[in-house]
Amino acid sequence: MSISRWDPWRDMMSLRDAMDRLIAESFVPMRGEKSMSAAPLSVDVREQGDNFIVTAPVPGVAPDDVEITILGDTLRIRGERRESKEQSDDQDRWIIREQQYGMFDRTVALPTAVKPDSAKAEFKDGMLTITLPKSEEAKERRIPVSAGASSQRAEEIPVEAGGTAASGQGGEQSSQGSEQSGQTIH
Repeated sequence: MSISRWDPWRDMMSLRDAMDRLIAESFVPMRGEKSMSAAPLSVDVREQGDNFIVTAPVPGVAPDDVEITILGDTLRIRGERRESKEQSDDQDRWIIREQQYGMFDRTVALPTAVKPDSAKAEFKDGMLTITLPKSEEAKERRIPVSAGASSQRAEEIPVEAGGTAASGQGGEQSSQGSEQSGQTIH
C-alpha cells in the first residue's frame, strides 16, 4: 500500500471542472425547442497552387440544405441538419443523444479575394469540398531582375598556366604569355 500526500487544491480543481461541466451541459435547449443561434461548423482551409481548398464535415446534410456565398475574400457556409421523422418519435426514450441537429453557420475570411464565378463545390461521403480560384490580382508572379541601366558584361580574366589569376600591372604580360601557350581560360 502506497501513501500519497493529500493536496486540497487538486481536489478543488476537479470539483471546479465538474461544476463547469454541469453548468455547460445545463444550457442545452429542451427537446423540441429550436435554438436561436446557429451551431459553428469546423472547416479546414488550405492553399493549393492558385486555389484555396475548403473542406467541412457535414454528415447527414442534404446538398440542397447547404448554402455557400462568397463576397470578396469572405466565404460563408450555412445550412441545416434536419432530424429525420424516425428519430423524433415521442415514444422513444433516449439513453444517449449527442448528435446535433439544426442550423449551422461558418464565415471564413480568406487571405485574398477569389473568383466566385469559377468556384466549385462537391459533396462526397458527408464531406463538403469547396475549390475557390484566386483572383488574378492575388496570384503569385515572378518578376525578372535586371542588372541595372548599364548592360556591361563581366570581363573575362585569363588565368596563368600556374593556376593563379593575373592581377594589376602584370596582367598584360601574363595575358600575352598565356596567349602564346594557347591556354586562355574563359
